[in-house]
Amino acid sequence: MRGSAGEGQRQHPVITGKASTRGAALALIAPALAVVALFFVAPLAMSVVVAFRGKDGGFTLEHFAKSFDFYTTDLLFTLAIVVASTLLIGAVAIAIAGYLTLGGNPRTIAVLRWLYRWPLFIPFVVAGQLMRTFLAKNGMLNHVLIGSGLIEPLSAQSLLDWRGIVVAFVWKQAPFVTLLLAGAMASLEPQHIEAARNLGARRMSVLIDIVLPQVRGTLLVGLVLSFVTMLSVLSVPLMINPNSPTMVTVDVAYRISTHADYPVANALCLLSLALAAIGAVFYLRHAAARVEGG
Repeated sequence: MRGSAGEGQRQHPVITGKASTRGAALALIAPALAVVALFFVAPLAMSVVVAFRGKDGGFTLEHFAKSFDFYTTDLLFTLAIVVASTLLIGAVAIAIAGYLTLGGNPRTIAVLRWLYRWPLFIPFVVAGQLMRTFLAKNGMLNHVLIGSGLIEPLSAQSLLDWRGIVVAFVWKQAPFVTLLLAGAMASLEPQHIEAARNLGARRMSVLIDIVLPQVRGTLLVGLVLSFVTMLSVLSVPLMINPNSPTMVTVDVAYRISTHADYPVANALCLLSLALAAIGAVFYLRHAAARVEGG
């Protein structure tokens, strides 16, 4: 009995140490949890309450029904624009990062590495104004095409519609994905690439068959983040294509500024959140498959 009591006394400081370590860990993560709860969880909960609360204070789906009645076309338009932009962003990022990794001209690589990052430091509102100037009927793009003799002055068209939104999104978000992808490609072991080149494989084959399979996780993360970011942008569709159909963010701003209709605006926000969940599902499936595969 004395031995047992002595062992219990010897274990007591260890238990106390574990408890103090757990308390210190909780104290360290408490500020981060408080920020997440205050600025993310609480606004989301308030949005859910407002979207599902009726005039009598009870549960209702009338705000979602109104959203679907008025804005189904805009929801589909938003999804199509964001999906198309995401695919183009992936293609542009793969092309630029692939050349930065496999290109053979050092000067071209240096110039490309210097140029492609510029849009990272430009806000979306500035990007929208730049595209208005660049893609307008009398904009810089048509002036260059007319001056080069590629089109006639009378055939010049304005691209300030869905095409302008896609161009603005790709121009703004492709550098972000390229930066992630180029870093992942640069960290790969060069032996596989050198072996493929020694065997006569072309650069495109090396990129598609060897490099991309090893960095697809990084590519997917960048595309998902860009997908979610583009769903939340207001300035670009508002400045380039405010007419119907337009993106959901413009509809939310219209419901609030014109009608002060916060319930429908919150319902539209939750529908946008459901669209964003599509990208999250792809990412989570890939992460789960990666974990199961070891």
